[in-house]
Amino acid sequence: MTLDRRSLIATGIATGLAVGATPGRTTGRPAAPKPWGATPSDRQWRWHQRERYAFIHFSMNTFTDKEWGYGDEDPKRFDPTDFSADQIVAAARAGGLTGLILTAKHHDGFCLWPTLLTEHCVRNSPYKGGKGDIVGEVAAACRRAGMAFGIYLSPWDRNHAEYGRPAYVDYFRKQIVELCTRYGALFEFWFDGANGGDGYYGGARETRTIDAPKYYNWPETIALVHRHQPLACTFDPLGADIRWVGNEDGVAGDPCWPTMPDHPYVQAEGNSGVRGAALWWPAETNTSIRPGWFYHADEDSKVKSPRRLIQLFDESVARGTNLNLNLPPDRRGRIADHDVAVLKSFGDAIRASFATDLAQGAVASASANRGAGFEPARVLDRDRASYWTVPDGVTTPSLTLDLPPGRMFDLIRIREHLPLGCRVTRFAVDAQVEGAWRTLATHECISAQRIIRLPAPIAARRVRLRILDATAGPAISEVALFRSVAPVPVAPIVSSDPTILSTAGWRIVAASAPDAEKLLDNDAATIWILPAPTPGHPASVTVDMGAVHPMAGFSLTPSRHVMNGAAPPRGFVAETSTDGRVWQPGASGELSNIAYALSTQRLNFDSPRPARYLRLGFAQTAVPADRLAIAGIGGFTQRR
Repeated sequence: MTLDRRSLIATGIATGLAVGATPGRTTGRPAAPKPWGATPSDRQWRWHQRERYAFIHFSMNTFTDKEWGYGDEDPKRFDPTDFSADQIVAAARAGGLTGLILTAKHHDGFCLWPTLLTEHCVRNSPYKGGKGDIVGEVAAACRRAGMAFGIYLSPWDRNHAEYGRPAYVDYFRKQIVELCTRYGALFEFWFDGANGGDGYYGGARETRTIDAPKYYNWPETIALVHRHQPLACTFDPLGADIRWVGNEDGVAGDPCWPTMPDHPYVQAEGNSGVRGAALWWPAETNTSIRPGWFYHADEDSKVKSPRRLIQLFDESVARGTNLNLNLPPDRRGRIADHDVAVLKSFGDAIRASFATDLAQGAVASASANRGAGFEPARVLDRDRASYWTVPDGVTTPSLTLDLPPGRMFDLIRIREHLPLGCRVTRFAVDAQVEGAWRTLATHECISAQRIIRLPAPIAARRVRLRILDATAGPAISEVALFRSVAPVPVAPIVSSDPTILSTAGWRIVAASAPDAEKLLDNDAATIWILPAPTPGHPASVTVDMGAVHPMAGFSLTPSRHVMNGAAPPRGFVAETSTDGRVWQPGASGELSNIAYALSTQRLNFDSPRPARYLRLGFAQTAVPADRLAIAGIGGFTQRR
């Protein structure tokens, strides 16, 4: 038999010997290293492996064209014409998502299951003659498709007369028990952070404020979920299993540590986490495929492209967080066809990109090896429960993959064995190309996984992982290589609602600051940012719509970016004109909750009218800020 370097290394690995070990010497199987720092619970470890799943915002707001309902809506307004839980689940599967989280109750208090705890529920809607159960249908569809199922339950309830008082907490916990005991296993139970404010509250129509941690007694509430659903990860208050990433853009920090201090959530810490902190409280990165969380026909042309979803993947999953991608069903009760096409393109690209691990067939060696059961080859065995590690005290080892020839790759995936903690602080990846080593990337944090996307595919003879800084010997469960496949483009569409005015052809004719054209580009990610208005000096913008249109109102979309020192407007003054000289008052008022909901405002004029020009003025920011930020404006021909 011919022995070369590759076969010698392979033989050494197969027999459990480190390179350079003495053949024939018998050593006992070494003990596993001790965990370092905070570590995930069993349910958190399972959650990390889900990677990406769907948020399904579908409720009363779908039919009122709002993002936050007031709580006084008639249950009869909830009337999907062609609801299909199977179609919704199939759309998520097409996108490569592994589960669904359904809004069982949003802030308006309307319940999608036939609870007897309140009359404000699907039982009193026209859907299936009051015999329907949206939660049950979605749970069953998930089971049929082999998908995980989770629940969103808003703690805030703008409908309930007792909100803010002890009786409501009892009601809220009874809802939790119903949802935890009626619909099978749950993988996540999601509590929204929006709590307290104005609402219907059984007819009181007033503002109520609470101290959320004390009012809900989160430790007891979270324990109630786990009593009935021990494997369901809870989101988001202190004591929960998962934290908010700190924005609704779908962007995790780089790095994004899974650990946080043992104190109430601080947004400045949430995006990147805190290295070595006391709690294992990993980040979930959530965003919507559209600008809003609920379906709005005027956002049909603003669906994220497949390429944008790939970027979101790189900014969330590739940084070790889980992506919770919102897919809002329309008024039929289905995911819109265009959204499905985008999801399929995205899902096909991800599936094709990660279908073949090009590191398979490589030979792994390392500068240090703990011994049998922890050999370098463990990074190639596709088993997240096994890992390569090193003797105690060794914190900066390297691992090299000797690759078969001709392997072209541009994606590198590295994973730590999280039950032993987040051990690696900083690392580098090198490649030997044409005989010379070069560094491909240097990063902080591996955690659940770090996926590195190269600018272009390379053919390397060897790939090397170098641990530059670690708090304990690394425990690396995987080093994998892939060749990315680009998503098939999906052409954007115009709104399916003929009452929505297209902004194509609109132009800015006057503005109080440059770059107001960003308001018209149909992209909620581009923001018009300008100095905050001051007394007597409002911000303003004037739009020429190109022709006279019947107009009943306008829409204003704030930025969803978490922006230090910038805020949306508090209120507005709208005027219209047919000729740009004579102006007619349209409407004025406050933009309720815009600073916190960050949702599109659809604002009716006092009366419909013909208009070619729209002029908007903003006198204040919604909260104290140095800058005003607005993402977009639009118009419609029928009152909302």
